[in-house]
Amino acid sequence: METAHPSLRVVVRRIHLWLGLTIGALFACAGLTGSALVFYPEIDAAFNSALRAVPTGARPPSWQAVVDTLHREHPDRTAAWRIEVTGDGGAIPVRYYTPRERAGRDFAPLLVWIDPVRLTTIRTSFWGDTLVTWLYDLHYRLLLEKPGGTAMGIAGIAMLVLLVSGVWAWWPRARGVARALRFKRDAGPIRRLYDWHKLTGLAGLTLLLVVTVTGVMLDLPDQTRPILARFSALYVTPKRVVAPDGQTMPIDALVARAHRRFPGAALAWIETPADTASPVRINLAQPGEPSRRFPRTNVWLNPHGGRIVAVRDGLAESGGDSVLNWLHPLHGGEAFGLAGRLLAFVAGLVPALLFATGVLRWARRRKRR
Repeated sequence: METAHPSLRVVVRRIHLWLGLTIGALFACAGLTGSALVFYPEIDAAFNSALRAVPTGARPPSWQAVVDTLHREHPDRTAAWRIEVTGDGGAIPVRYYTPRERAGRDFAPLLVWIDPVRLTTIRTSFWGDTLVTWLYDLHYRLLLEKPGGTAMGIAGIAMLVLLVSGVWAWWPRARGVARALRFKRDAGPIRRLYDWHKLTGLAGLTLLLVVTVTGVMLDLPDQTRPILARFSALYVTPKRVVAPDGQTMPIDALVARAHRRFPGAALAWIETPADTASPVRINLAQPGEPSRRFPRTNVWLNPHGGRIVAVRDGLAESGGDSVLNWLHPLHGGEAFGLAGRLLAFVAGLVPALLFATGVLRWARRRKRR
């Protein structure tokens, strides 16, 4: 007597169930932490009185004054500082990527905030020591540095299988779409849980696919870049060495030269030289770039005389670089302004709702059996 084999739909439903009961918990955690991180600069400021005390819109008298403050108050840190220029003003966030206290860590910069009015340091911490940066590491790398990022990328692929299997298991016959989309209010608890589960998943499917695919690509850069490079050349930042001769120009004069090269662009970051033979890097956001906070337009200048030594135009990228440039702004919603960030926030809540309704339905069915 031949044994009856389960149909493909039954197999897919089993795959969806066991992925949901296992990887679904991680999916829910990643979603909830991702929702919080959509607004992490605002959340961080809300929990820190020193940052809240700086008036919104406050600006420094000059960017050179900010650099002088960093050198005066942190004299032992002689490598490059990255100064963030926020659109709304207020406390100035700065990063120092090579603190000796975190030597050997893959990513653990010193974070400093400068009061633009008093020109003093009002807050310092290391990456991972604040609530939002700890959440960032949990979301991105499971607190395990680079190996955690790889694990999260692989888990993200499993999450894509979870999503696709859910749609496949639900997919109705052509004449049954309307019935399959109906919420049965008079049905029993198990059926209502199923309806909540399927309708939540279908409503958030597009958003979940976007944030999951971009998340996988961000977590697996060593695998993503070679694939893209097969179809399009990718930008490689060369090591730039400048002649340490001539008079050192103020940072503001170098910023002005960068603006003349890209008129209409907004100043996003200023990176001071790492040593006497390194250039100043001015990072600008041109209209049309997907990210205002992390744009790709850069001007490298010799601080000794102000000559432009290299330029990267964020609006003239290759196809592969354009894909890479859109990943983070799409993942966090920044590419579409406040509306995009709100959509990314909502997308992060959906996996938790799916996990809760799925587990409750599974538990009720087990109890009934």
